[in-house]
Amino acid sequence: MAVSGNVTDPGDSTLRALVERGWGELATSSVSARLDAEVLLAYALRRPRSYLLSHDASRIDAATTAHFRSLLARRAAGVPLAYLTGVREFWSLPLAVTPEVLIPRPETELAVERCLALHDASPAAVADLGTGSGAIALALAVERAQWRIAATDCAANSLQLARTNAEQLGARNVEFFEGDWFGALPGRQFELIVSNPPYVAAHDPALAALQYEPAAALTPGVTGLEALATIISHAPAHLLGGGWLVVEHGAGQAADVTRLLVGAGFTRVRCHPDLAGRDRVTEAQRP
Repeated sequence: MAVSGNVTDPGDSTLRALVERGWGELATSSVSARLDAEVLLAYALRRPRSYLLSHDASRIDAATTAHFRSLLARRAAGVPLAYLTGVREFWSLPLAVTPEVLIPRPETELAVERCLALHDASPAAVADLGTGSGAIALALAVERAQWRIAATDCAANSLQLARTNAEQLGARNVEFFEGDWFGALPGRQFELIVSNPPYVAAHDPALAALQYEPAAALTPGVTGLEALATIISHAPAHLLGGGWLVVEHGAGQAADVTRLLVGAGFTRVRCHPDLAGRDRVTEAQRP
């Protein structure tokens, strides 16, 4: 939708005018230009988005206007909205995010759904490998208070952010461990293991649009299957009999992931599509 050039006076600093102007500036670079403008203005004001509607004729000072315009410029350059505001919602939970962690995606909520479907609310030992901001582990923690969740990451900064998110959400049934995949959990076994590892191939053109996110959280190597293969091959030793492994993967990787799971001795291998109909999450059971 185009924004008429005469909607606002360039000197108008009312909230309504600033939103309209921001919408216009982002129209060619964002598919959610108006929403982005509203979120950024609300962030600059330190107010909820609802404030913009109820006070649309209010004016703001020059410093706040300048801050808003600098945020717009960075968003127009491609910086993700979550990195500008420092927050991303996942599973209806507000999570702090920084450029050091992958931004949680809606499709990853499917992995949470499958974990909840595979084990009831009774006590269980669960591992989330490569937790990043803590999104999966914390979503499971708030849904299953009796689960004891071990969340791992090889990056100390990511773990500190995840711990902060856990504290903010009051999630006391999650522990955080630094290390590479199962290296952080020697000798431990679980009823359920989940992971959203990096799975984008090193030369995938899609990486160009993800330039602001940490490369290590996006691609594990040439094929994109390297991290998945490592997790799958070591998972049987860390799963109790009858335990489940749930992994997120790329839309074109379901067949390869299935092959790896069957080769590692897993049974009941099932792939689930995301809301867009793309293969996204595969689960399998240790006999």
